[in-house]
Amino acid sequence: MMEAVAFYIIAAIAVFGALLMITRRNPLAGAFSLVVSLIALAGIYAMLRAELIFILQILVYAGAIMVLVIFTIMLLNLREEELEEPPAGKIKTLIILAAVAFGCYGIIKVLSGAPDEVPRVPENFGSVEKVGELMLTSYLYPFEIISVVLLVAIVGVVLLAKKVI
Repeated sequence: MMEAVAFYIIAAIAVFGALLMITRRNPLAGAFSLVVSLIALAGIYAMLRAELIFILQILVYAGAIMVLVIFTIMLLNLREEELEEPPAGKIKTLIILAAVAFGCYGIIKVLSGAPDEVPRVPENFGSVEKVGELMLTSYLYPFEIISVVLLVAIVGVVLLAKKVI
């Protein structure tokens, strides 16, 4: 029971962060709202006991990708008139639409008689061993292709950034 309550709280934080992200006119405020949403998703991975995915979510998405996004936003040099907040009516409309959507979902779930049980996650889901085993057996060729593509991208960036002597 407590696990379900914790899940719903973390999911609400993720949805709230995503809603804030799309309603903010200031790109930095939107980026920080996205960080909140990504950290909440990492919390869901932690609840699933997928430690590797939890750590990767925080390090790669909430860390590295968001630093890149914020760096890009800072380079845009937006003017003040472009950053005005939307009128309160639009936010109220969005909240009403979200409430109606959640209400419709609840009604459909109750009428369909769907069970409240969540399927169990496999024992080693998201573990380092399982991810490594899958990457080097079932997904060996896609893993190698991605490795070559990343190597080509790194070489291309180095060549583009290299100063002519």
